[in-house]
Amino acid sequence: KNLKCDDHPSSSTPSTKSLDTILSHAGLKPPCSNLKSESQILNQNEPLCPPINFETTYTRPPSGDYTNVEEGGKGLIYGRMGNPTRSLLEDVLTNLELASNIDATENTATAAAATTSVTAGDAVTCAFSSGMAAVSSIILALSNNSNSTEPLHVFLPDDIYHGVPSQLKTVFAGGGKVGGSTDRGAGVTYSAVDMTNIEHLKEELMEHVRHLESKSSTRGNNINNNILIWMESPSNPLCKVTDIEEVCTWVQDFRSFNSNVNISTVVDSTWAPPYLSQPLLLGADAVLHSGTKYLAGHSDVLIGSVTTSPKTTQGRELGSRVRQIQSALGATASPMDCWLTLRGLRTLHIRLERQCRSAMEIANFLNNHPLVKSVHYPGLEGHPQHQIAARQMKYSFGGMLSFEMADEAAAMAVAGAVSIIQRATSLGGTETLIEHRASIEPDDGRVSPMGLLRLSVGLEDVEDLKRDLEVALQIGHSITGNVSG
Repeated sequence: KNLKCDDHPSSSTPSTKSLDTILSHAGLKPPCSNLKSESQILNQNEPLCPPINFETTYTRPPSGDYTNVEEGGKGLIYGRMGNPTRSLLEDVLTNLELASNIDATENTATAAAATTSVTAGDAVTCAFSSGMAAVSSIILALSNNSNSTEPLHVFLPDDIYHGVPSQLKTVFAGGGKVGGSTDRGAGVTYSAVDMTNIEHLKEELMEHVRHLESKSSTRGNNINNNILIWMESPSNPLCKVTDIEEVCTWVQDFRSFNSNVNISTVVDSTWAPPYLSQPLLLGADAVLHSGTKYLAGHSDVLIGSVTTSPKTTQGRELGSRVRQIQSALGATASPMDCWLTLRGLRTLHIRLERQCRSAMEIANFLNNHPLVKSVHYPGLEGHPQHQIAARQMKYSFGGMLSFEMADEAAAMAVAGAVSIIQRATSLGGTETLIEHRASIEPDDGRVSPMGLLRLSVGLEDVEDLKRDLEVALQIGHSITGNVSG
């Protein structure tokens, strides 16, 4: 038998190393320092990079007990229920979300939160086949809450990736058609609020609770509310920034005085991966990523993840339910996609540093351009939530921005004139992408202004990108004659 290294913490245990080091070693085995002899060292002559486990089933030891380690069992039964490559990625993501010693000299609130010791023993990360599969797992987990007598109600941001409200409407709220007949869904209801205005959120939530209480008194029975506050920060595509810590602190206080309200908080942090933001350390019950974007980072993976908090009761309960749904429904991330995401994570910090720096420079360039109507980027001092972003996001303000032209025609002309920047959906890859968002959003669920263009900044030379945009803006102006100032 090969000697096992036993003097290093599990990869699911938050590390005392910097996040740069954790990312650089994502998925790699730690070197052993407890080896006594040359023969023992030779027995550690193993591959540096993790293997890809493609198998779908596992043999049983003579006792028939898969979990009997003494007889060779590892608790592995079937690929849908568990896979070593997927488990490795899930452990790494747990560690990244809870790494608690990040140097954030310009982020005093997060730095203070990060000094608190966090144990990952009760944290759960589940890797799914896409970001939308991850979204649906959370909705399913909460809409089947046995502690609630009322259907789940979701408070969504008024600016959000359009796929989330579309999924709620067509699948969970029964607003769409499946197989030609109206689907009743799961009875989930939802409403949009301005998540950047916590007073507005409080008013809307209290009004919802009062409405259900009035129904309860009419029916003569007690109710238990079931509520999810869904945050997306920065938001897609207007780059609104929610004060996650403020919302979660208020929710925690609300819970303590309203035992009949089951309320959970989830943050879609796709635009701000762990190198930039760690919502669990700010009090959220769960954080979600479309790992297709920044985590994998090369536009060749389809993957999503949910990590639940070990610090909150709601997070611990949600984690066990999400894990059950992952296994029961089988929308799991493939071994190959998990392995590619692990590889992508090892350069996440380097990629983000370049992308964020270039995004800041491009935002300033566009903000000062006479043909551009407005620019949405939290790094600009004129952004409405700039101070919140400076406090909440570490190191920088992200690699995503959007800008508005005078109208749809002007926006489409600019997008059509670029020669280096690629016209495509998605984000977070090595290449810069531009997209007219409104034209791909459903007519009854459009969230983007018609003149808006979304920019995912890649790794190209920023001067090349600025020249490409300048030429495109001038060509667009010559075609439409519209001045956006």
